[in-house]
Amino acid sequence: MKRSRFSRRTKVNSAAEELIHLANGVAQSASRIEDEFWEQRLTTAIDHLLADGDDATLNAALDQLYNAGGRAYDELADMVESSCQCKRLPAPTDQDIVMFAVPVLAWSRFSIPSGPLSAALVANLRVHLQAHVFAGETKIGLGDFLWSPDQLPQSYSATAQLCDRLAKAALHNRELKVDAKDFPETVSFLSDTRYLIGGAAATRGRAMFRWQEDNVSRADVLKAWREQGGEALHAFLPGCAIELLLPEPYHAAARDADRASRPYSLRAAVSFLQTTLNVAAPDLRAVVAPFHDRQLEEFRIGFTLRDSSDVVHGVVWPLLEAEDEAIDAPAQIEAVLREAGLRSIICLDHRFPMEYCDDCGAPLYPNPDGEPSHAELPEEQADAAPRHLH
Repeated sequence: MKRSRFSRRTKVNSAAEELIHLANGVAQSASRIEDEFWEQRLTTAIDHLLADGDDATLNAALDQLYNAGGRAYDELADMVESSCQCKRLPAPTDQDIVMFAVPVLAWSRFSIPSGPLSAALVANLRVHLQAHVFAGETKIGLGDFLWSPDQLPQSYSATAQLCDRLAKAALHNRELKVDAKDFPETVSFLSDTRYLIGGAAATRGRAMFRWQEDNVSRADVLKAWREQGGEALHAFLPGCAIELLLPEPYHAAARDADRASRPYSLRAAVSFLQTTLNVAAPDLRAVVAPFHDRQLEEFRIGFTLRDSSDVVHGVVWPLLEAEDEAIDAPAQIEAVLREAGLRSIICLDHRFPMEYCDDCGAPLYPNPDGEPSHAELPEEQADAAPRHLH
């Protein structure tokens, strides 16, 4: 599976060549015993680079293997992610530690909060995570902060450093005080994702997550977490509609959130326009179109009133991971919109350039005439809307 990464084009040095050699070894292995031989050496090499903060070498090797195609890229990407988010402590401790993320999808006409969490709220969330998400003997360490996407670690080595700190907190079953003084400010969007991040520690060979125990499924865990965790998080997210996703290891949770945020943002847009413009969903129209740079990058959805060509709102549906022009995204988008109550949906198939407003930098969205347009609410409703929409 192809996945997003922190890509920086750099020259392939000897350390990157070694990573490429080891990743090819894993990809070409024909037995579990040989897998372990290559994986042990690859993990050691990656750990050294992460400790040195050498993201350039990691990205150079990933870029080289990505361009070459084949399984080696996925093998290396899996191992890099594993080294960033997992720790295995030797005897006598024998603890396995995983950094996990708890994604929360939210939308609001007001600013969606992020930032420090009170001790009481963190303690409440800990109780529900222990009761509904993690196995009985698992110890957890929670960061006392709700991250926005632009506040997450922006490199592999930064991710590994956060994992180290959360691992220590998990071993002592306590919270991690997050120093956010250097975090960027959160841009206010109509719909966005927030993350609670922590570390989980379990004795090697024992269950860490509740779904690893008998007669409990991931669906059971998600249902219980939504009911109990959602109630706790509502206090920190007033005025927001929220949807909790399954807490999972950090990178998997982030990818699941990226996928889930696309239909969620469409549903949020319809709800927002209904309440802001005081119209029913059938009175709205959506125009779906593909936008290209050198290749297909995303679909943009322009919303208008049913009897108007003026775009009042827009949503971006980006392509993720291995998606390309073969993916039938328009059918997925149309299905979500129809489920939300729209009856008038136009799907355009000609190529649009990746155009943005020269004044404010906002994406331009397709109108029913097939023209890229700026999304603008009527003046009487514009002041009540978030400045940034997606």
